[in-house]
Amino acid sequence: MKITLSAGGGGKAMNELLSGLILKHFKNKELHEMRDASYIECPEKAVFSTDSFVVTPEFFPGGDIGKLAVAGTTNDLACSGATPLYLSCGLVIPEGYDRDDLDKILGSMAEAAAYAGVEIVTGDTKVVPRGDLRGLMINTAGIGRLENRWNDYPNVKVGDRVIITSDIARHGVAVFLAREELGFSGSIESDCNVLCKMLKDIQGEDVHFVRDATRGGVAAVLNELADHTGLGFMLNEGDIPLRQDVAHFCDTLGFDPLAVANEGALVIIAGAESAERIVNTIKEHSAGKAAAVCGIVTDKKGVTLETNIGGKRYVEMPLGEILPRIC
Repeated sequence: MKITLSAGGGGKAMNELLSGLILKHFKNKELHEMRDASYIECPEKAVFSTDSFVVTPEFFPGGDIGKLAVAGTTNDLACSGATPLYLSCGLVIPEGYDRDDLDKILGSMAEAAAYAGVEIVTGDTKVVPRGDLRGLMINTAGIGRLENRWNDYPNVKVGDRVIITSDIARHGVAVFLAREELGFSGSIESDCNVLCKMLKDIQGEDVHFVRDATRGGVAAVLNELADHTGLGFMLNEGDIPLRQDVAHFCDTLGFDPLAVANEGALVIIAGAESAERIVNTIKEHSAGKAAAVCGIVTDKKGVTLETNIGGKRYVEMPLGEILPRIC
């Protein structure tokens, strides 16, 4: 069964889509009241974030666009030092979209939201004419309660340690393989994960900065930090968590794994004395089994990698996304 333009027209077809599909998955009093806005208890110190998601294909090993949308926004809130509380869900659906696929995606969103402990309390649905949009687009905005300020650049100091919480580049490679382009195939799963529970467990530690390494990967995060702080980051290639199959794939196509998108890997800058303790705590979570201290903050601006063969190279800010429609 396909979704028609009438499902976005505000009449019977739209009400059926909302009640028969969307409200089936997102069950809370505020959303079911179907008002123009939801009444929520907003914390005194709140964190607010929004993001839009497009990915080709929409279903990939390890997740789909629905899980991605919830994980992306709750992770942004958690990386900012907040406990996620509420999400909105905006759907832009192309005419003719498969209803069963939308049902699966909404189910993934509901499952991820339940794990994150958030409620999807408001949203919007638009259906656009066939050809105006290549695939489903989802916007999620989130509100969280501030616990720690983990996104303030001045907190980063010389001597701090660089932690990467998971093996890198897996999301970008998994999505590329799922497209079955250039004759490549494989069984690599995306690292797409909700990480707020993992970050909650280190809220009492000496954490100075946190950022999820999505588009542009670890390279983009550290170069942005270098630009904002005037400091440098020296990484040790041998300490960076990277699966061998992902490394081989990147090497074959000439990709730098540090610049490939992740959806479950964070860059954490922490005080030297607490770094190993933070890593040990993160490793207690399934999404953090490969966490490692990978580098140190220096006073020389830029990002440098000490290679496995004893040399050094600069890690530049990526010029653009290596793979389009990745998250």
